[in-house]
Formats: sequence, structure tokens, C-alpha cells
Amino acid sequence: MSFNVESRIVGRGSDEYVKAAWELKEHIREEDDVLRQRRGFFEDAYRRSKVYLYLNRGRQTQLVGFAAVRRDGYILFLAVSPEYRGDGFGKRLIARVAEDYRSVTCHARSTNREAINFYKHVGFEIERRIDNYYEDGGDAYYLKLGDEESITRRLSRLLGR
Repeated sequence: MSFNVESRIVGRGSDEYVKAAWELKEHIREEDDVLRQRRGFFEDAYRRSKVYLYLNRGRQTQLVGFAAVRRDGYILFLAVSPEYRGDGFGKRLIARVAEDYRSVTCHARSTNREAINFYKHVGFEIERRIDNYYEDGGDAYYLKLGDEESITRRLSRLLGR
């Protein structure tokens, strides 16, 4: 596989890479058997977000992963293609978001152990549990990235800086 990864940011109001982001999110949803979202909801949220992307510019451009973030630092969507998991792209996305926002938060389905373990690994703490958060009645944890000084040190160590 040709490997030429580029980091990009898509500003609010843009549709650039929205189709690829939707397809990646749906691919992950099918594999992980999580809640299906309406495409219109996803696209609207994407357009209202600042989106951090990693793209493989090999033979054909492929979306490696993305994080769609609201103005307040809340991560609406974080996704890394299964074939690139374990290569540090999720950590890099979180580190990049943390550089731009004083507070970084998100929700994770309470049954999604892989996501919760990932968030804890990079320094998120569970603030609270919210029952019936999702449309299908699923519960969620509200997570927040730890204090600023420890975030910088921890993410630098995780990324080998």
C-alpha cells in the first residue's frame, strides 16, 4: 500500500470530504454495530464543525480519519479507518484538537469499551453517565480531556515528541 499521509483542516461551512467522512463513519458503524444516524443530521453537523482530517495521498486519495469539532471544543465525530488503527492517527487527531481548544469534550456510548478505553488512554476522564442519551435508548458517558498541563505532557509522550 502506498503511504503518503497529509493533515488537513476543513473550515466550517464546507462540504469538502463530507461524503468520504460519511462513508467512513458508516463503514465503522456497520463493523461495530452502533446506532445508525440520519445522513442529513451528519452532514449538517459536519458543515457546522471545524474538521481535522488525515488523508492518504497514495494512488487514490483515501480518508484515514477525521474529527469534527464544534466551536466549544466538543468532538461530534471521531473516526479512524480500521486499516489505520493502531498507527496513532486517533491520538494525533485528539492532540491537534487540544492545540486549538481550551476544553475538549465528547460523548461515548457506555457499551463501547474500545472507544472509552481509547479516550481514557489519551487523558479523557468520565465526568458523568447519561441514561437514554441516544435515540435507541442507549446510555452515554460524557468525557472531558484532563487539565491543560497534563494534556500537553501526556499527548507529547503518546506521540513520541
